[in-house]
Amino acid sequence: MLGCFYRLSCLFFLLPYWYIFFLDKTAWNNHSYLYGLIGFQLTFMNANRYWSIDGFWNPRKRNAHVPLWNYTMLRFQIFIVYFIAGIKKLDADWVEGYSMGSLAKHWLFSPFRLVLSEEMTNLLVVHGGGLMLDLTAGFLLFFDASRPVALFFVSYFHCMNSQLFSIGMFSYTMLATSPLFCYPDWPRRLIAKLPAFLQKFLPSADLPQPSQECVYREAGQQRLGRTTRKVGLRQKLGAIFTVLYVVEQFFLPYSHFITQGYNNWTSGLYGYSWDMMVHSRSHQHVKITYRDGLTGDLGYLNPGVFTQSRRWKDHADMLKQYATCLSHLLPNYNISQPEIYFDIWVSINDRFQQRLFDPHVDIVRAEWSPFKKTPWLKPLLVDLSPWRTKLQEIEKSLDNQTEVVFIADFPGLHLENFVSEDLGNTSLHLLKGEVAVEIVNKQTNNTLQEGDRIQLPAGEYHKVFTVSQEPSCYMYIYVNTTEAALEQKFTELQELREKVQNGSETEPLPPELQPILDGSLENVTQTDPVVEAFLRRERRMEELQKRRNATLAERFHRFTTRKYFIFRRSLLMTWISLRNLVLGRPSLDQLAQEVAYANMQYDVDSTASSQDTSPKEPERSEL
Repeated sequence: MLGCFYRLSCLFFLLPYWYIFFLDKTAWNNHSYLYGLIGFQLTFMNANRYWSIDGFWNPRKRNAHVPLWNYTMLRFQIFIVYFIAGIKKLDADWVEGYSMGSLAKHWLFSPFRLVLSEEMTNLLVVHGGGLMLDLTAGFLLFFDASRPVALFFVSYFHCMNSQLFSIGMFSYTMLATSPLFCYPDWPRRLIAKLPAFLQKFLPSADLPQPSQECVYREAGQQRLGRTTRKVGLRQKLGAIFTVLYVVEQFFLPYSHFITQGYNNWTSGLYGYSWDMMVHSRSHQHVKITYRDGLTGDLGYLNPGVFTQSRRWKDHADMLKQYATCLSHLLPNYNISQPEIYFDIWVSINDRFQQRLFDPHVDIVRAEWSPFKKTPWLKPLLVDLSPWRTKLQEIEKSLDNQTEVVFIADFPGLHLENFVSEDLGNTSLHLLKGEVAVEIVNKQTNNTLQEGDRIQLPAGEYHKVFTVSQEPSCYMYIYVNTTEAALEQKFTELQELREKVQNGSETEPLPPELQPILDGSLENVTQTDPVVEAFLRRERRMEELQKRRNATLAERFHRFTTRKYFIFRRSLLMTWISLRNLVLGRPSLDQLAQEVAYANMQYDVDSTASSQDTSPKEPERSEL
């Protein structure tokens, strides 16, 4: 940033950055990939020619021209981010509005919902607007006539993204790169228009001096009083580097026919393809089964045990690595020669929940190659995609207390499921195909044809076998009776408090209900969990309303405070890492205290909730 020992500084940033990037592919995304690419480009560029410490020390670098290919490379990189992302959004799921289906509910789209329905806001503004902006932004930023309009829309777009998604500094990085498409002398022209007393503290507005690394046209040579200079080796290498880099960046997003082992339902790893936000996933059911290779004993593991990452559920290569890791760890728990099986159910872009991998394949010994298709990957049931309209209609027809899960399964496979005791009213409805439902404890079997339904007992296991020759489609419809009863209690407490406050309730409240009047948790007894849960929910609703009604100054203060602690954590964690590399790792207790201190957040709402350690009311339950 200061331009001090510029090349060396870029190198010191680039090497550890890419090392860490390649070290953990579970953290790969388009954003971190872009930062590495820009850092790589800057290493070869002359970005220390204007208002830099290197220029202060070296008169030849001070306020000197920068070769045009430097600007071309950076502009092209940002153009690629927009344009390839737009090409990827030509996917049918994005065009039809299924990729980000719930985004239109966000408060940022409230102005659009004044004139459009939520469905049309989702289709036209979220998906249609995002597609058009990505496809055209790079072109509009390039031309002088359209650049002001493009700068307005891309700035508005990235400001919205900073509030919609937790994507770190990406939105601000893209905002900072927008001026790259303007003329290179725009900072000089801006500084020249400022008052003279301010110009003393700002970079020089004088014209730049000629650079030995630039080749000028004949008219430019005469104007600068220089003899004609031919294109040298440096300029030729710069041109070759630019052409090769452009070709490579256009090729990589479509190179998945080579690295077929990384392809799943989507092509390649999420990181260098610029398919941002095109695919949204939800996981309904994940089961890890292990078998002792010597005794044949079966057991189950908690999903995600021994790892903090969640991406292994979606990528075959990571699943293979995770299974290999588990096979090395399980012998420490008296499990010999473990076989590991994964049953992972995923819905992509509002489709049916379906299996991603074959649950009968031992992933430890399964074949996987980066250059071959994964044989144990189950295909995405794209033929069932038209069902999404029907599924949305079914969801809209249900009341607020009724939930639904849509399932599709392959012939010859079965789903073993457990209905929680909280789900007192659960039924299975067959939409397509033929299934056999087995109630395990009762040892009863029921065959369902299309349109049939069966009531499932709570607190018991059942199995759903697909016996038709084509994939079966069915849905679970259930009501969380525990949550519904608790909500009814909350309504009664709310009505009781209103009656006491308006004087219609003359009878004194019993001691265990007194806290609902003052809203204090101090007087709540341990035998009153319903009152305690009611008061905690009321407090959260008040805090949420307070945030919504916050003034601009309060919002700005909360924003700056949050960003301060993000940067604070980054600096402290970097210092801890460097200290550990140089001096060695301290004791685990000391390291845990240091990490806890680095992770400290100063937020009134989060502080209040972090001090709230008592159990909360049950949230939505899963089957």
